[in-house]
Amino acid sequence: MIRLRKIRKSFTRPDGSPLEVLAGVDLDVAPGEFLAVVGPSGSGKSTLMNILGLLDRPDEGEYDLAGEPVRDLRSDELARLRNRRIGFVFQQFHLLPHTTAVENVELPLVYSEARDPRRRAVEALCRVGLEDRLDHYPEQLSGGEQQRVAIARALVTDPELVLADEPTGNLDQDSAEEIMKLLANLHRGGRTIVLITHDPTLAARCSSTLRIDRGRLVREEAA
Repeated sequence: MIRLRKIRKSFTRPDGSPLEVLAGVDLDVAPGEFLAVVGPSGSGKSTLMNILGLLDRPDEGEYDLAGEPVRDLRSDELARLRNRRIGFVFQQFHLLPHTTAVENVELPLVYSEARDPRRRAVEALCRVGLEDRLDHYPEQLSGGEQQRVAIARALVTDPELVLADEPTGNLDQDSAEEIMKLLANLHRGGRTIVLITHDPTLAARCSSTLRIDRGRLVREEAA
C-alpha cells in the first residue's frame, strides 16, 4: 500500500539554519496493516503523516501509493488521488460548526462523482453508531461523538488507507477507548491504518510499531 524510499524533509529555523526532520526514511506498509508511528512531540510524526497523506511533498525521495508513483503528480492530481484513496482523522475534529453531522460527512463527496451523497453519509454515520445524531451540530455532540463524525467523514469515500493523527488526544479515557475499538474494527474489515501517537499503550494495540529516531524509522514488534 505504501512504499517510501530515502524520504528527506527539512525546514528552516528562525535563524535561517536548516532543520532536518526526516533523514532518508524508508517505509513499507502492507495492505491491511495496522501500523503505529510513535515518538515525542517534534520528532517528525506529523511531517511524515502529511507526506503520507499527500498534503506535503518531500524534498527528496520516492513515494508509491498503492503502486502509483506520486512524486511528479500535479497538485490537482494529488488532490484527486487523496480524495479517492485516503481518509483522514485528526486530533482536532475539523468539523464545520454551523453544519450538521450528516452534512459534515457529505463534504468529501462534493469533490467526487459519487451518487446519492446523502445516503452514503447516513450509512457512514450509522457504521460509527451515530444514526440518532444525523442532524445534530458539533456543539450538540460530545468529544467522542465529534470524533466519530470525523471517522465517518474519513470513511464515506471508501478509502483504502486511513491516516489517524493523535485521534484520541482530545478525548477522555472512555471516548478514547471507543475510538480505538472503531479503528480496530476497520482494521479487521481490511483497511490499512497508520496511527500517529505519542502513547505507547495505544501503539501496543496495533499490529506493528515504528519509532522515529533521529529522523529515521525503526520498526518494533508491538507488545
